[in-house]
Amino acid sequence: MRPSRTLLLISLALAAAAPALAQSPARHGEAADSAGSALHGTTVAELVVQYQADRGSLRRLWTAPMSAARHDRTERLNRDWLARLERVGFDSLGRDGKVDWMAFHNLLEHELASAGHERERDASVEHLLPFAPLLVDLLEARARRELPVARSSAETLDAAALAVRDARKRLAEAKEPITGNRAAERCQDLQRQLSEWYRFGGEYDPLFTWWCAAPWAELEKELRDYSGFLRREVAGLDPDDPDQIVGDPIGRAALLDELAFERIPYSPERLLEIAEREFEWCRARRAEAARELGHGDDWRAAYEQVKGMHAEPGGQPAMIQMLAEEAIAFLEARDLVSIPGLAKESWRMEMMSPERQKFTPYFTGGEVISISYPTEGMAHSDKLMSMRGNNLPFARATVHHELIPGHHLQGYMADRWRTYRRPFGTPFYLEGWALYWEFRFWDLGLHHDAADRLGMLFWRSHRAARILFSLNFHLENWTAQECVDFLVENVGHERRNAEAEVRRSVQGGYGPLYQCAYMIGGLQIRALHRELVENGTWKERDFHDAVLQQNSLPIEFVRAALTGKGLKAGAPPSWTWDG
Repeated sequence: MRPSRTLLLISLALAAAAPALAQSPARHGEAADSAGSALHGTTVAELVVQYQADRGSLRRLWTAPMSAARHDRTERLNRDWLARLERVGFDSLGRDGKVDWMAFHNLLEHELASAGHERERDASVEHLLPFAPLLVDLLEARARRELPVARSSAETLDAAALAVRDARKRLAEAKEPITGNRAAERCQDLQRQLSEWYRFGGEYDPLFTWWCAAPWAELEKELRDYSGFLRREVAGLDPDDPDQIVGDPIGRAALLDELAFERIPYSPERLLEIAEREFEWCRARRAEAARELGHGDDWRAAYEQVKGMHAEPGGQPAMIQMLAEEAIAFLEARDLVSIPGLAKESWRMEMMSPERQKFTPYFTGGEVISISYPTEGMAHSDKLMSMRGNNLPFARATVHHELIPGHHLQGYMADRWRTYRRPFGTPFYLEGWALYWEFRFWDLGLHHDAADRLGMLFWRSHRAARILFSLNFHLENWTAQECVDFLVENVGHERRNAEAEVRRSVQGGYGPLYQCAYMIGGLQIRALHRELVENGTWKERDFHDAVLQQNSLPIEFVRAALTGKGLKAGAPPSWTWDG
């Protein structure tokens, strides 16, 4: 049968284009420098948007765990973008452009460092997953759009299943708590990715299905069983216990890279000293409030009194609404920050599921405040702990953290100002802003009495404790259980809530510095407020509005944006905001 005229024309066009395509700098696997010849007149903000799209494309394409090709491609993307950014004339940029340049450069360097640490973590579990290269090859081939060859794919699946069984025999006596759990996660990820790989041909391609259906079913079972074996036997965990706390400390070297990305010029040990100092301040104020309530120096007895000041079933939403309106009235009476009418109108409430409360025992917020409160089906002891942990004085210190002027107002402004800066997102800005207002409201007297002060001190001491337990965990000084015990014994948490806090910190999908970021970010913004408002000429409202309008940046870059200080290409972190 003769080919159609259309197919013939397509073939001729492809043949004619082949020499040019072969010489093109945009071959598969290389970055197409689409803006390379058009940097003149292109803003850094536009480059950030282009990079974000490029990074998203590659992340969706290269999904295989333990893939050297994925790491290589990611590193090449970031190196190419570093080169493109460095061709932009830094000195010719305005202040906003210079801040964008520095933040973008900082992000690219962090991405490169993170890729290196990810390689190291993959290498740490290779001995526990000796069969992984066989399977990663299949996934990498799919990313390159290489269609699987049915018979050879079946042979690979069969060989991998045999290798899994052999690994299980060889590692029967192995005991590796950290790497065992890490390997189990990689194994589960391999299984999920391979399920998608198999579905592409299974039942659609008769020859592929004929060869691969049986070996894939066998391998899938082996992988599922092996991930359980790694958790149970190698890591010493119970895969069937949903309440256990499982974490993966990253170590000091990775922490230093994270601190550099956040523009913190201090070591983890220095941050621990700052946290101890803040915790001691809280202890002294806590003792004062306990004495005022008639409990002498027994702060635990004082907290028992405060925890009894909770809403009865059904009353928590009304309490949240009352506290939100109180904070807004407090801000507006003192002209502290601009609050658009739509921001006041548009926040909403929802109730938090019992399952989520295992990770988040207290309410969370933004445009929607998710209210943590016991449900009918909870165990009696869990109900009491949840009610006691979400009492009125505790909530007065945190409703404004979640809504206005905290995360809701912050998110409202971020949707409207410098939106291209979202890739620079950092918890030191996100949580630091909300925590800064806990400092500010304490100083301005939002609390009504000693019980309210105890509620505010509970959270303030908790923020200091988060620095202590999270950094000590990632430095491998404390176990997860020691973190829980510290919160119960030194902060006053109900044990169920302490377990949820630690579980959220070490296995809830947060970055290693996230829990540290609350108080450290708050201290940074407070230092900036002292520099510009207390010791400078800025008005309070203008300062707060300007911080919000920067969108999300490491606080050192917020300072550069507001003051023009520290605008230097490629400079290391230098703002010593604490002493």
